[in-house]
Amino acid sequence: MSLDLGDLVPKLEYPRILDEYGSGSVAVLTLPTVPRTPKSSRKRLYFQRSSMIPILLQGHERSLTQLKFNAEGDLLFSCSKDYVINMWYSCNGERAGTYDGHNGSVWTVDVDLQSRFLVSGAADNTLRLWNVASGQCLYTWEFSTSVKRVAFNEDGTQVMCVTEQRMGYPSTIRVFDINRDGDGTNQAEQPLHLFNPVGSKATVCAFTLTPDIIITGHTSGKVALYNVQTGEEIERNECAHHDHVTDLQLSNDRTYCITSSRDRVARIHDTKTLGVIKTYTTETPLNSAALAPTRPYVLLGGGLEPMSLTVTHLRQGKFETRFWHKVYEEEVGRVKGHFGPINTIAVHPAGTCYASGAEDGFIRLHHFDDSYFKAQPYGAVNIEE
Repeated sequence: MSLDLGDLVPKLEYPRILDEYGSGSVAVLTLPTVPRTPKSSRKRLYFQRSSMIPILLQGHERSLTQLKFNAEGDLLFSCSKDYVINMWYSCNGERAGTYDGHNGSVWTVDVDLQSRFLVSGAADNTLRLWNVASGQCLYTWEFSTSVKRVAFNEDGTQVMCVTEQRMGYPSTIRVFDINRDGDGTNQAEQPLHLFNPVGSKATVCAFTLTPDIIITGHTSGKVALYNVQTGEEIERNECAHHDHVTDLQLSNDRTYCITSSRDRVARIHDTKTLGVIKTYTTETPLNSAALAPTRPYVLLGGGLEPMSLTVTHLRQGKFETRFWHKVYEEEVGRVKGHFGPINTIAVHPAGTCYASGAEDGFIRLHHFDDSYFKAQPYGAVNIEE
Protein backbone atom coordinates (compact mmCIF):
# COMPACT_ATOMS: atom_id res chain seq x y z
CA MET A 1 0.00 0.00 0.00
CA SER A 2 1.43 3.38 -1.03
CA LEU A 3 0.51 6.63 0.62
CA ASP A 4 1.13 9.97 -1.06
CA LEU A 5 2.10 12.17 1.85
CA GLY A 6 2.92 15.29 -0.17
CA ASP A 7 4.19 18.11 2.02
CA LEU A 8 3.22 16.19 5.16
CA VAL A 9 6.28 13.94 5.04
CA PRO A 10 8.90 16.57 5.93
CA LYS A 11 6.93 17.38 9.09
CA LEU A 12 7.14 13.81 10.39
CA GLU A 13 10.05 12.45 12.34
CA TYR A 14 11.83 10.09 9.96
CA PRO A 15 13.08 7.45 12.44
CA ARG A 16 9.67 7.36 14.12
CA ILE A 17 8.01 6.47 10.81
CA LEU A 18 10.35 3.52 10.46
CA ASP A 19 9.79 2.29 14.00
CA GLU A 20 6.00 2.31 14.09
CA TYR A 21 5.28 -1.02 12.52
CA GLY A 22 6.54 -3.51 15.05
CA SER A 23 7.95 -7.00 14.56
CA GLY A 24 8.32 -8.35 11.05
CA SER A 25 7.70 -5.09 9.21
CA VAL A 26 9.89 -2.84 7.17
CA ALA A 27 9.20 0.66 5.93
CA VAL A 28 10.78 1.41 2.58
CA LEU A 29 11.14 5.00 1.46
CA THR A 30 11.51 5.90 -2.19
CA LEU A 31 14.22 8.41 -2.85
CA PRO A 32 14.29 11.33 -5.27
CA THR A 33 15.34 11.20 -8.87
CA VAL A 34 18.85 11.89 -10.00
CA PRO A 35 20.41 14.48 -9.90
CA ARG A 36 20.19 14.66 -6.16
CA THR A 37 19.20 17.79 -4.30
CA PRO A 38 20.72 18.96 -1.02
CA LYS A 39 19.51 17.00 1.99
CA SER A 40 17.96 20.10 3.50
CA SER A 41 15.56 20.50 0.58
CA ARG A 42 15.00 16.87 -0.35
CA LYS A 43 11.51 15.38 0.01
CA ARG A 44 10.74 11.70 0.42
CA LEU A 45 7.84 11.00 -1.89
CA TYR A 46 6.10 8.16 -0.09
CA PHE A 47 6.72 5.11 1.99
CA GLN A 48 5.44 1.57 1.81
CA ARG A 49 4.59 -0.80 4.60
CA SER A 50 5.78 -4.31 3.84
CA SER A 51 4.36 -7.08 6.03
CA MET A 52 7.14 -9.65 5.85
CA ILE A 53 6.30 -12.54 8.15
CA PRO A 54 9.61 -14.05 9.31
CA ILE A 55 10.30 -17.74 9.78
CA LEU A 56 11.71 -18.28 13.27
CA LEU A 57 14.43 -20.95 13.30
CA GLN A 58 15.02 -22.55 16.70
CA GLY A 59 18.00 -24.86 16.61
CA HIS A 60 20.53 -23.33 18.98
CA GLU A 61 20.62 -22.98 22.75
CA ARG A 62 23.09 -20.09 22.84
CA SER A 63 23.84 -16.96 20.87
CA LEU A 64 24.47 -17.12 17.13
CA THR A 65 27.96 -16.40 15.81
CA GLN A 66 27.67 -16.67 12.01
CA LEU A 67 25.18 -17.41 9.23
CA LYS A 68 26.13 -18.44 5.71
CA PHE A 69 24.14 -19.22 2.54
CA ASN A 70 25.54 -21.60 -0.05
CA ALA A 71 26.09 -20.40 -3.63
CA GLU A 72 22.64 -21.50 -4.83
CA GLY A 73 20.95 -20.06 -1.77
CA ASP A 74 18.85 -23.14 -1.06
CA LEU A 75 20.81 -23.96 2.10
CA LEU A 76 21.55 -21.82 5.14
CA PHE A 77 24.28 -22.79 7.62
CA SER A 78 24.34 -21.49 11.19
CA CYS A 79 26.75 -21.81 14.09
CA SER A 80 26.64 -20.64 17.67
CA LYS A 81 28.26 -20.91 21.07
CA ASP A 82 26.48 -24.22 21.78
CA TYR A 83 29.00 -26.38 19.79
CA VAL A 84 26.47 -27.22 17.05
CA ILE A 85 26.35 -26.36 13.34
CA ASN A 86 22.93 -26.53 11.70
CA MET A 87 21.88 -26.69 8.06
CA TRP A 88 18.47 -25.31 7.04
CA TYR A 89 16.38 -25.20 3.88
CA SER A 90 16.04 -21.52 3.08
CA CYS A 91 12.69 -21.94 1.30
CA ASN A 92 10.75 -23.04 4.39
CA GLY A 93 13.14 -22.92 7.36
CA GLU A 94 13.13 -26.69 7.88
CA ARG A 95 16.26 -28.07 9.50
CA ALA A 96 18.07 -30.36 7.07
CA GLY A 97 20.74 -31.64 9.44
CA THR A 98 23.40 -30.96 12.07
CA TYR A 99 27.17 -31.26 12.18
CA ASP A 100 28.32 -32.58 15.55
CA GLY A 101 31.94 -32.87 16.62
CA HIS A 102 33.19 -29.59 18.03
CA ASN A 103 33.79 -29.35 21.78
CA GLY A 104 33.68 -25.57 22.06
CA SER A 105 31.81 -22.56 20.79
CA VAL A 106 31.72 -22.59 17.00
CA TRP A 107 32.77 -19.14 15.83
CA THR A 108 32.70 -19.42 12.07
CA VAL A 109 31.62 -21.49 9.05
CA ASP A 110 31.96 -21.34 5.27
CA VAL A 111 30.79 -23.53 2.39
CA ASP A 112 32.43 -24.04 -0.99
CA LEU A 113 30.96 -23.09 -4.36
CA GLN A 114 29.73 -26.63 -5.13
CA SER A 115 28.17 -27.12 -1.67
CA ARG A 116 30.32 -30.21 -1.26
CA PHE A 117 32.58 -29.16 1.62
CA LEU A 118 31.92 -27.14 4.76
CA VAL A 119 34.64 -25.74 7.01
CA SER A 120 34.23 -24.58 10.60
CA GLY A 121 36.40 -23.06 13.30
CA ALA A 122 35.76 -23.22 17.02
CA ALA A 123 36.98 -22.50 20.53
CA ASP A 124 38.19 -26.11 20.85
CA ASN A 125 41.23 -24.97 18.82
CA THR A 126 40.27 -26.95 15.73
CA LEU A 127 39.48 -26.33 12.09
CA ARG A 128 37.20 -29.03 10.68
CA LEU A 129 36.29 -30.07 7.15
CA TRP A 130 32.83 -31.59 6.66
CA ASN A 131 30.94 -33.39 3.94
CA VAL A 132 27.86 -31.20 3.44
CA ALA A 133 25.58 -34.02 2.27
CA SER A 134 26.45 -36.69 4.84
CA GLY A 135 27.50 -34.56 7.82
CA GLN A 136 30.71 -36.58 8.18
CA CYS A 137 33.76 -34.83 9.59
CA LEU A 138 36.41 -35.51 6.94
CA TYR A 139 39.47 -33.94 8.54
CA THR A 140 40.49 -32.00 11.65
CA TRP A 141 43.36 -29.54 12.00
CA GLU A 142 44.45 -28.72 15.57
CA PHE A 143 46.04 -25.48 16.77
CA SER A 144 47.17 -23.85 20.01
CA THR A 145 44.33 -21.28 20.12
CA SER A 146 40.77 -20.98 18.88
CA VAL A 147 39.84 -20.41 15.23
CA LYS A 148 37.95 -17.13 14.83
CA ARG A 149 37.36 -16.96 11.07
CA VAL A 150 37.44 -19.33 8.09
CA ALA A 151 36.99 -18.67 4.38
CA PHE A 152 37.15 -20.66 1.13
CA ASN A 153 38.72 -19.19 -1.96
CA GLU A 154 36.55 -18.76 -5.05
CA ASP A 155 37.00 -22.27 -6.49
CA GLY A 156 37.13 -24.11 -3.16
CA THR A 157 40.70 -25.38 -3.57
CA GLN A 158 42.03 -23.47 -0.57
CA VAL A 159 40.74 -22.53 2.86
CA MET A 160 42.06 -19.80 5.14
CA CYS A 161 41.73 -19.52 8.90
CA VAL A 162 42.58 -16.90 11.50
CA THR A 163 43.55 -18.10 14.97
CA GLU A 164 43.19 -16.13 18.19
CA GLN A 165 46.00 -14.24 19.91
CA ARG A 166 46.13 -15.77 23.39
CA MET A 167 48.44 -17.34 26.00
CA GLY A 168 51.54 -15.96 24.31
CA TYR A 169 50.55 -17.21 20.88
CA PRO A 170 50.21 -14.52 18.19
CA SER A 171 47.26 -14.18 15.86
CA THR A 172 48.13 -16.33 12.86
CA ILE A 173 46.73 -16.69 9.35
CA ARG A 174 47.05 -20.09 7.72
CA VAL A 175 46.11 -21.21 4.21
CA PHE A 176 45.53 -24.90 3.51
CA ASP A 177 45.21 -26.66 0.17
CA ILE A 178 41.98 -28.66 -0.04
CA ASN A 179 42.34 -32.00 -1.80
CA ARG A 180 39.07 -32.46 -3.68
CA ASP A 181 39.96 -35.91 -5.02
CA GLY A 182 38.30 -38.95 -3.53
CA ASP A 183 36.17 -38.62 -0.42
CA GLY A 184 38.04 -35.61 0.96
CA THR A 185 39.64 -37.36 3.93
CA ASN A 186 43.18 -37.21 2.53
CA GLN A 187 44.22 -33.67 3.45
CA ALA A 188 47.63 -32.15 4.15
CA GLU A 189 48.29 -31.61 7.85
CA GLN A 190 50.65 -28.65 7.36
CA PRO A 191 49.50 -25.32 5.93
CA LEU A 192 50.56 -24.18 2.49
CA HIS A 193 51.15 -20.66 3.85
CA LEU A 194 51.50 -19.35 7.41
CA PHE A 195 52.23 -15.83 8.66
CA ASN A 196 51.49 -13.42 11.50
CA PRO A 197 49.70 -10.18 10.55
CA VAL A 198 51.50 -6.91 11.16
CA GLY A 199 50.36 -4.89 14.18
CA SER A 200 47.03 -5.65 15.82
CA LYS A 201 45.47 -9.09 15.53
CA ALA A 202 43.23 -10.01 12.61
CA THR A 203 39.58 -10.77 13.33
CA VAL A 204 38.03 -11.29 9.87
CA CYS A 205 39.39 -12.28 6.47
CA ALA A 206 38.46 -13.18 2.90
CA PHE A 207 40.08 -14.07 -0.41
CA THR A 208 39.98 -11.28 -2.97
CA LEU A 209 39.55 -11.67 -6.72
CA THR A 210 43.34 -11.62 -7.18
CA PRO A 211 44.99 -15.01 -6.49
CA ASP A 212 47.09 -15.16 -3.31
CA ILE A 213 45.82 -11.76 -2.10
CA ILE A 214 43.61 -11.69 0.99
CA ILE A 215 41.84 -8.87 2.81
CA THR A 216 41.73 -8.70 6.61
CA GLY A 217 40.08 -6.64 9.33
CA HIS A 218 41.77 -6.02 12.67
CA THR A 219 41.02 -5.13 16.29
CA SER A 220 42.57 -1.68 15.81
CA GLY A 221 40.12 -0.90 13.01
CA LYS A 222 42.70 -1.43 10.28
CA VAL A 223 41.79 -3.10 6.98
CA ALA A 224 44.74 -4.59 5.09
CA LEU A 225 45.76 -6.62 2.04
CA TYR A 226 48.31 -9.43 2.37
CA ASN A 227 50.18 -11.62 -0.07
CA VAL A 228 49.73 -15.06 1.46
CA GLN A 229 52.81 -16.49 -0.30
CA THR A 230 55.18 -14.01 1.31
CA GLY A 231 53.12 -12.82 4.29
CA GLU A 232 53.83 -9.25 3.20
CA GLU A 233 51.33 -6.50 3.93
CA ILE A 234 50.95 -4.88 0.50
CA GLU A 235 48.29 -2.30 1.34
CA ARG A 236 46.56 -1.00 4.45
CA ASN A 237 44.02 1.55 5.59
CA GLU A 238 44.75 2.37 9.22
CA CYS A 239 41.73 4.67 9.45
CA ALA A 240 39.17 2.30 7.96
CA HIS A 241 37.58 2.12 11.42
CA HIS A 242 38.37 3.43 14.89
CA ASP A 243 37.56 0.22 16.75
CA HIS A 244 37.32 -3.56 16.39
CA VAL A 245 36.28 -4.74 12.88
CA THR A 246 33.47 -7.23 13.52
CA ASP A 247 32.49 -8.41 10.03
CA LEU A 248 33.68 -8.38 6.44
CA GLN A 249 31.57 -9.55 3.50
CA LEU A 250 32.47 -9.45 -0.18
CA SER A 251 30.37 -8.47 -3.16
CA ASN A 252 29.52 -11.26 -5.60
CA ASP A 253 32.34 -10.22 -7.94
CA ARG A 254 34.78 -9.66 -5.02
CA THR A 255 35.70 -6.18 -6.29
CA TYR A 256 34.45 -4.46 -3.14
CA CYS A 257 33.50 -5.41 0.39
CA ILE A 258 31.57 -4.07 3.35
CA THR A 259 32.92 -3.98 6.89
CA SER A 260 31.23 -3.32 10.22
CA SER A 261 32.81 -2.17 13.45
CA ARG A 262 32.20 -1.41 17.09
CA ASP A 263 32.81 2.24 16.22
CA ARG A 264 29.16 2.26 15.02
CA VAL A 265 30.14 2.64 11.37
CA ALA A 266 29.95 0.37 8.32
CA ARG A 267 31.97 1.11 5.20
CA ILE A 268 32.28 -0.17 1.65
CA HIS A 269 35.89 -0.56 0.48
CA ASP A 270 37.53 -1.20 -2.86
CA THR A 271 39.32 -4.56 -2.50
CA LYS A 272 42.27 -3.45 -4.65
CA THR A 273 43.03 -0.04 -3.16
CA LEU A 274 41.16 -0.25 0.18
CA GLY A 275 39.72 3.15 -0.58
CA VAL A 276 36.48 3.95 1.22
CA ILE A 277 33.58 4.15 -1.24
CA LYS A 278 30.61 4.62 1.10
CA THR A 279 30.07 5.19 4.83
CA TYR A 280 27.02 4.36 6.98
CA THR A 281 26.98 5.81 10.50
CA THR A 282 24.59 4.50 13.18
CA GLU A 283 24.08 5.11 16.89
CA THR A 284 24.93 1.60 18.15
CA PRO A 285 27.95 -0.71 17.77
CA LEU A 286 27.68 -2.91 14.68
CA ASN A 287 28.33 -6.65 14.65
CA SER A 288 27.50 -7.47 11.04
CA ALA A 289 26.99 -5.89 7.63
CA ALA A 290 25.79 -7.46 4.39
CA LEU A 291 25.20 -6.40 0.79
CA ALA A 292 21.89 -6.94 -1.03
CA PRO A 293 23.03 -8.34 -4.40
CA THR A 294 20.10 -7.24 -6.59
CA ARG A 295 18.99 -4.02 -4.93
CA PRO A 296 20.93 -0.90 -3.87
CA TYR A 297 20.75 -1.65 -0.14
CA VAL A 298 23.07 -2.69 2.65
CA LEU A 299 21.86 -4.46 5.80
CA LEU A 300 23.36 -3.63 9.19
CA GLY A 301 22.89 -5.30 12.55
CA GLY A 302 24.29 -4.90 16.03
CA GLY A 303 23.48 -3.44 19.41
CA LEU A 304 25.15 -2.87 22.74
CA GLU A 305 27.31 -5.53 24.31
CA PRO A 306 25.21 -8.02 26.36
CA MET A 307 26.85 -6.92 29.64
CA SER A 308 25.94 -3.29 28.88
CA LEU A 309 22.24 -3.94 28.32
CA THR A 310 19.57 -2.59 30.64
CA VAL A 311 15.79 -2.88 30.77
CA THR A 312 15.63 0.55 29.14
CA HIS A 313 17.64 -0.65 26.14
CA LEU A 314 15.36 -3.68 25.77
CA ARG A 315 12.26 -1.49 25.79
CA GLN A 316 13.72 0.88 23.22
CA GLY A 317 13.96 -1.95 20.71
CA LYS A 318 17.46 -1.26 19.43
CA PHE A 319 17.91 -4.77 18.05
CA GLU A 320 16.82 -4.19 14.48
CA THR A 321 18.15 -5.03 11.06
CA ARG A 322 18.70 -1.67 9.40
CA PHE A 323 18.39 -1.11 5.68
CA TRP A 324 20.53 1.66 4.20
CA HIS A 325 20.59 2.93 0.65
CA LYS A 326 23.94 1.81 -0.71
CA VAL A 327 24.41 4.84 -2.96
CA TYR A 328 22.76 7.68 -1.02
CA GLU A 329 24.02 6.54 2.42
CA GLU A 330 20.57 7.07 3.98
CA GLU A 331 18.66 4.74 6.26
CA VAL A 332 15.49 3.59 4.49
CA GLY A 333 14.00 0.94 6.78
CA ARG A 334 14.24 -1.27 9.84
CA VAL A 335 13.07 -4.77 10.72
CA LYS A 336 12.44 -5.60 14.37
CA GLY A 337 12.00 -8.92 16.10
CA HIS A 338 15.11 -9.96 18.02
CA PHE A 339 15.42 -9.67 21.79
CA GLY A 340 19.18 -9.17 21.85
CA PRO A 341 21.98 -7.68 19.78
CA ILE A 342 22.17 -9.00 16.22
CA ASN A 343 25.46 -10.85 15.78
CA THR A 344 25.29 -11.94 12.16
CA ILE A 345 23.41 -11.18 8.94
CA ALA A 346 23.47 -13.10 5.65
CA VAL A 347 21.66 -12.28 2.40
CA HIS A 348 20.51 -14.86 -0.16
CA PRO A 349 22.83 -14.81 -3.23
CA ALA A 350 19.83 -13.97 -5.44
CA GLY A 351 18.62 -11.30 -3.01
CA THR A 352 15.25 -12.96 -2.37
CA CYS A 353 15.60 -13.25 1.42
CA TYR A 354 17.92 -12.61 4.33
CA ALA A 355 18.61 -14.19 7.70
CA SER A 356 19.69 -12.63 10.99
CA GLY A 357 21.05 -14.34 14.08
CA ALA A 358 21.22 -12.72 17.49
CA GLU A 359 22.32 -13.01 21.08
CA ASP A 360 18.84 -14.38 21.89
CA GLY A 361 19.71 -17.68 20.15
CA PHE A 362 17.14 -17.32 17.37
CA ILE A 363 17.48 -17.05 13.60
CA ARG A 364 14.89 -14.97 11.78
CA LEU A 365 14.53 -15.79 8.08
CA HIS A 366 12.77 -13.07 6.07
CA HIS A 367 11.58 -13.59 2.50
CA PHE A 368 11.14 -10.26 0.73
CA ASP A 369 7.66 -9.60 -0.69
CA ASP A 370 6.70 -7.86 -3.93
CA SER A 371 6.81 -4.37 -2.46
CA TYR A 372 10.54 -4.77 -1.79
CA PHE A 373 11.26 -5.51 -5.44
CA LYS A 374 8.77 -2.99 -6.84
CA ALA A 375 10.07 -0.08 -4.77
CA GLN A 376 11.87 2.64 -6.73
CA PRO A 377 15.11 3.22 -4.81
CA TYR A 378 16.21 5.95 -7.22
CA GLY A 379 12.79 7.58 -7.55
CA ALA A 380 10.58 7.66 -10.62
CA VAL A 381 12.44 7.14 -13.88
CA ASN A 382 11.60 9.64 -16.62
CA ILE A 383 12.29 8.29 -20.10
CA GLU A 384 13.37 10.99 -22.51
CA GLU A 385 11.79 10.91 -25.94
